Amino acid sequence: MQLYADTEVDVLSQLMESGCAVNSPGDALGQTPSYLAACGGHAFFLLWQLQTGVDINQQDLLGETLAHKAARSGSLECLSLLVARDARLDVCNRDGHTAEDLALSGGFLECAKYLAVVKNTQDVFSRARSSVQDLKEATAGLKRAQSGLDGSRGKRRRSDAFI
Repeated sequence: MQLYADTEVDVLSQLMESGCAVNSPGDALGQTPSYLAACGGHAFFLLWQLQTGVDINQQDLLGETLAHKAARSGSLECLSLLVARDARLDVCNRDGHTAEDLALSGGFLECAKYLAVVKNTQDVFSRARSSVQDLKEATAGLKRAQSGLDGSRGKRRRSDAFI
């Protein structure tokens, strides 16, 4: 297993040394160095990639995002980095699976539970934001309607005597 990890780190190093742009596909599957970091559980390298402007929700040819890769490998540390950077957890890959589905099918129950809780929290906040936006729009409409009524009565001109 250590041999595989060393090989993966070598591949990551080679990609970065060759000047591979952070969002350009690094291989035939359209995976960038950040995909390799997420898949390998290399949280430190993934953090560095995120700081260089990686498109966190970019999908490879399989339709998978960085969250899919981290979930597939059971890397809770990489998943938490991605969640902290507002990764979308509702994205489905070509087979219709979310990152949570992949974690569950891979037997990474802790990752699946974490993703389920975060997704539920994101959904609650999204609904709350939507409700607040609806309320703002309704209030703005009400204010416009009231100002239209004020204009129909006409405004009185101030007498020059009071100036």
